[in-house]
Amino acid sequence: MASCGHKQLLHGGFPALTMRAQRCSKMRRVNNILISWLGRTDLRAVTEPAQVGIGPIAQALRTGRFSKLDLLCDCTSEEADAYLRWLEPQTDARIVPHQITLPSPTDFDAIYRHARAIAAQVAAAARGEAGQLTFHLSPGTPAMAAVWIILAKTRFPAELIESSIQHGVRTVSVPFQISADFIPDLLQRPDAELTRLTAGLPPPAPAFDAIIHQSQVMQRVVARARRVALRSIPVLIEGESGTGKELLARAIHQASPRRDGPMITVNCGAIAPELIESELFGHEKGAFTGAASARKGVFEAAHTGTLFLDEIGELPKSAQVRFLRALQEGEITRVGATEPFRVDVRPIAATNRSLTREVSEGRFREDLFYRLAVAVIELPPLRNRDGDAALLLDRLLEQVNRESATEPGYEPKKLSVTATKLLLEHPWPGNVREMLNTLRRAAVWTPGPVIDADDTREALLPRPERTSPEDPILAQDVRGGIDLTGIIDRVARHYLEQAMRVTGNNKARAARLLGFGNATTLTNWLKRHGAEP
Repeated sequence: MASCGHKQLLHGGFPALTMRAQRCSKMRRVNNILISWLGRTDLRAVTEPAQVGIGPIAQALRTGRFSKLDLLCDCTSEEADAYLRWLEPQTDARIVPHQITLPSPTDFDAIYRHARAIAAQVAAAARGEAGQLTFHLSPGTPAMAAVWIILAKTRFPAELIESSIQHGVRTVSVPFQISADFIPDLLQRPDAELTRLTAGLPPPAPAFDAIIHQSQVMQRVVARARRVALRSIPVLIEGESGTGKELLARAIHQASPRRDGPMITVNCGAIAPELIESELFGHEKGAFTGAASARKGVFEAAHTGTLFLDEIGELPKSAQVRFLRALQEGEITRVGATEPFRVDVRPIAATNRSLTREVSEGRFREDLFYRLAVAVIELPPLRNRDGDAALLLDRLLEQVNRESATEPGYEPKKLSVTATKLLLEHPWPGNVREMLNTLRRAAVWTPGPVIDADDTREALLPRPERTSPEDPILAQDVRGGIDLTGIIDRVARHYLEQAMRVTGNNKARAARLLGFGNATTLTNWLKRHGAEP
């Protein structure tokens, strides 16, 4: 370890810093030790004190809490030397510099390796002595701060602090334990793979590679889709607009035994009511005015393949009877014909409505619903896909750059940190489709290579005003008497079950989503409202 009395610093070092590390007159027993990166704000404090003050490191040392500072310097020796000359007269703490060379200030691997090595050496040297190890989060890049949090929560029982001009120096409370909250999930992945092999589940299919995801809720969706793809049973995909229902349907078709057959798509909400039967089943020449020649319908065109029925909830009830018969009997009759003929299609239907509600309210035939809903897959909205938004932003921006590569004068775009933060905070009511179109607009508005926060704000569409009736839960007239306990129980159970579902029954994560302080509180609520998984 680089310390007072050694002739060279860790990783090479530089003479001026070594001399300071050798100032044995300052040696005293290690007590509270501060480990920190040397940040740009600290360097600016030497030359621009009016703008930045004394900087986070000096601010922490002035509290008098620390007897030693181990300083990781990823800068030139001249910059570090000037800073140490400025800092040393302001503190009684012993300062031990460590010269570090990083490929990039955001290189997680290099940052982690160097920070872990220094922390391990400092902790080993201080073993047996009373005191506290502290990591400073404020100096350096966000990647450096993230590494300190990981080290404090896994390898070293260290305190975390931050400092600012507005709030001074304060302890940072990170409300989770990595070992408790995340390691079990990592350990479950090999177990899940072993389960897949022993249960004979299908292997990952290239057809699903286009579905960009990493969240557990989407992993379960894709796993179900892979299993059902191998069969020829009907599939019903439910989900909000823009969640990627057609993309999932195409993946199912491409991974199925029918992959060599056609996949025909029909938007049931875009067909004129008077042409629905002709569109679905075809017509003979002269069957009606304007039928100048015979024409295949989508059922016939999809023979031996897949028929994707988008927005099936929009299909008029008058056409549902013949549609049901075609599915049940496997045969159709063209408009104007008398003889039926057989067709072999696999139906995949999609809707942004709740078909069970449509059935209960009489707008959709119950028998057709049960004929379609053999395998039901619910696509979650983007706001419930924990961790997918950042991944999608990168991939979709790559798509936008590819689409625009041949346009005159187009320069590939990338997102600034502030623009990324703004996009990740957006609720995306239009889901993935809205995200893609937002990036397309941002690429148009941005003249240079970097999409900044202002370009992003201009690209985001204003959220539409809600014109739906008042929430029935809040619209009840208390003068007529209400069951308040029952209402609260229903609301609590609804959100408890939803939180457990989207987190894969991870109580620690579900508790955070619901605003509970810990998983024990969540467990008590689950028991109280009968929502235990």
